[in-house]
Amino acid sequence: MESFARAQKSILLERLGEEPQRLILVTGPRQCGKTTLVQQVLEDLELANGYVAVDEPARAATATDSALRDAVTAETTLRMTDARNESWLVRTWAEARARVGAGGAESVLALDEIQKIPNWSETVEDRRTGHRLHVILLGSSPLLVQRGVSESLAGRYEGIRLSHWSFPEMSRAFGVDLPSYIYFGGYPGAASLVRDEERWRGYILGSLVEPNIESDILAMDRVDKPALLKQLFELAALYSGRILSYSKLLGQLHDAGNTTTLARYLTLLSNAGLVTGLQKYAGSAVRVRASSPKLLVLNTALMSALSGYTFGEAKADRSFWGRLVESAAGAHLHNTLTPEMRLFYWREDSREVDYVLQRGRRLVSVEVKSALRRPKLSGLAAFSERFEVSGEVVVGGDGVPLEEFLSIPAEGWFRAP
Repeated sequence: MESFARAQKSILLERLGEEPQRLILVTGPRQCGKTTLVQQVLEDLELANGYVAVDEPARAATATDSALRDAVTAETTLRMTDARNESWLVRTWAEARARVGAGGAESVLALDEIQKIPNWSETVEDRRTGHRLHVILLGSSPLLVQRGVSESLAGRYEGIRLSHWSFPEMSRAFGVDLPSYIYFGGYPGAASLVRDEERWRGYILGSLVEPNIESDILAMDRVDKPALLKQLFELAALYSGRILSYSKLLGQLHDAGNTTTLARYLTLLSNAGLVTGLQKYAGSAVRVRASSPKLLVLNTALMSALSGYTFGEAKADRSFWGRLVESAAGAHLHNTLTPEMRLFYWREDSREVDYVLQRGRRLVSVEVKSALRRPKLSGLAAFSERFEVSGEVVVGGDGVPLEEFLSIPAEGWFRAP
């Protein structure tokens, strides 16, 4: 694992090789490797640099360059003994700039979990200062956006987005085979626990899901019914791959409120990288918003951990394994979407298409044909009759092998043959 680096490492190194102009935001869901990525980059840099984890207990900041450590004095050290608030952020930023001013050479300041500082986006310094200081901010994508990235920092940052780990990454880093990836998902921190499934399940639910909901969503956004949010997550994970109307969801939940509340909570869970609700493709934005969501986990570990099935039991249950395979394919598409792309499903009467990729006016229909599921290929033909389709993809069976499909990002299906 120590020698493995995600593709975004080279992007970050390239940005740090340029003249400092904008903030660099490294974002993504919990436990996708943001901190590891930045620390790998800082270790490789010849520039003076300092890393501060906002949510860690008070301690001295890490300085990985001897010149930076020598430059730090009693007056300019990154003090970590007081509350992590706006004043602390202003002082930390000023001290980092002072070190650059003293030495003249470029330097890097990395602040992890930046969203946990109230009003951070209004507090951070403007990049148009002339100081040769690169600033890397790490945090959860939705929380950064909610705290003002799109407004307060407009034009002042560039983003590097990390998603859940793909099958090729888990395979190269940990030797994970395809069935194991389908069941255990793409959390690198859990890879060493899969031989003890109870321990693995406890880690996923207790160390990933619970803090994701409690520390991230509930702490950073207004949620009037936290118990409902948790119930909705569990239901969406267990029913991943199924289309459920909001009225049916209401019937499954206690103290459910209304459909507007459910839709908003599902968006929060999606932004956090847990589960999402795909909308039906209808060629009309109005009809899309009114459709029943197709529930989808964004990492199949969540579905498996909540199911109660062991790895062996999951493979033996034809229906459940088929939904796991379909969910793995859908999560892969969702996690590799580019900003100009969207992901839908389609269904009309008994005809269904598992996933519909849209980029501009181009559409690609995707059907996942698990060996353990009854094929629904008539849906592809019906969809093509109704809409102009750029391409059709059948995954599994005589189509694209699942292992190959999970190695190609969503944008790859729009490339000319």
